[in-house]
Amino acid sequence: MIGDRPGLVLAYSGQIANVRIKKAMAQHGLKPAHGHVLLLLSEQGARSQQSLAETLGVDPSVLVAILNDLESDELAVRRRDPADRRRHIVEISARGKQLVTEIQTAIAAVEATLFADLDADEIATLHRLLARVSTSPDDDACTED
Repeated sequence: MIGDRPGLVLAYSGQIANVRIKKAMAQHGLKPAHGHVLLLLSEQGARSQQSLAETLGVDPSVLVAILNDLESDELAVRRRDPADRRRHIVEISARGKQLVTEIQTAIAAVEATLFADLDADEIATLHRLLARVSTSPDDDACTED
């Protein structure tokens, strides 16, 4: 029975969650990868472009395309590192910070619907268990279409 296969249940539930999150991001004019970069910059602050690519587990050329979009929308800023002119520092803009607040609200609404039948302890347990599921950001499945 399908319900007895945790991988299949996770895949199906993950697919539904993914579609809902994509829609929430799209309502704010973002693709998930763009939102991910903004959320990371908001949470961790300015960082080198190389460090950001490593954290995200994406090819630097993929990150450049994302950052080009974010810069053209005035959501992020790249500047040369004064200590090493070959290195770029990336930081979120004021407009990007405002958008992150809106994205977080949208994601919270999606999560409230997804986890409506779970109490706070169950959600915390789910989070701990999902963190232990063996995955890797450089898995081919993690590349955005």
